Amino acid sequence: MLPGWSTNSLDGDAFEALPTLARLGYASLAITPDRHLLNPFADRFAADVAAWQQMLREQGMACVVETGARHLLDSLQKHEPTLLSSSRSDRQRRIDFLLQAIDLAAELGGQCVSLWSGVVRDAAEEAELWDRLRESLQPVLTHAAARGISIGFEPEPGMFVDTLGRFDQLVERCGQPDILRLTIDIGHLECMGEWPLADAVACRTRQLVNVHLDDMRPCIHDHLPLGSGVIDFPPLIKALRAGGYTGGLHAELPRQSHRWFEEARLTATFLSRLLDS
Repeated sequence: MLPGWSTNSLDGDAFEALPTLARLGYASLAITPDRHLLNPFADRFAADVAAWQQMLREQGMACVVETGARHLLDSLQKHEPTLLSSSRSDRQRRIDFLLQAIDLAAELGGQCVSLWSGVVRDAAEEAELWDRLRESLQPVLTHAAARGISIGFEPEPGMFVDTLGRFDQLVERCGQPDILRLTIDIGHLECMGEWPLADAVACRTRQLVNVHLDDMRPCIHDHLPLGSGVIDFPPLIKALRAGGYTGGLHAELPRQSHRWFEEARLTATFLSRLLDS
């Protein structure tokens, strides 16, 4: 498994920080395209992609592409529009962005693109919401398959698909495509009461393509530094290792991004001891 960091946990220039992260021992990066980072709508996007290709190669770092930028598509509403938006044109905006993210992952040699369902913001019946999500995902899954990129779907607290059980329903409704895999956030499992956590992970390793690491307290969606919440990490690492997971363990600590270097250093030490135990 690869110790990893997330760009949404980094306040500053992620490109310039990459050599520092590599020196700390990180071997994978979860990249969130945003207005200031690999913005697919910016004129300089192609040049930025080329620079990132070279930097990742020089630092020997793997990557995944995340799609959770808060205000990239809408400057006024966090994470909007989504695959569940009531307007078809709004859903298409999210779809088009996800297609660009897949292309970016292919250009960077990324292992997957992670995404989520979105928050329900209208009074639609559940059946209609499932239909919106399934229909919106179809072109995304088709394009991902054509580019050889897995989709890591992340259950997110507060969103339509918020638990592993809801993820199972989604996979079934989509016809169980091989390209539709799972991104697990360990803290989210704790927040949503997916106990025991190690068992929840152990039975999902076949589907797993990406892992977010953060600590958390029960039922409180607050990303905490590793070791400062209630999560017992060694059994989780044991379950991942036993299941053959070899991808990134991406620390996701956006609330600590203003002190990212100190947290990255502490997290690297925590992960080193965890993976060596």
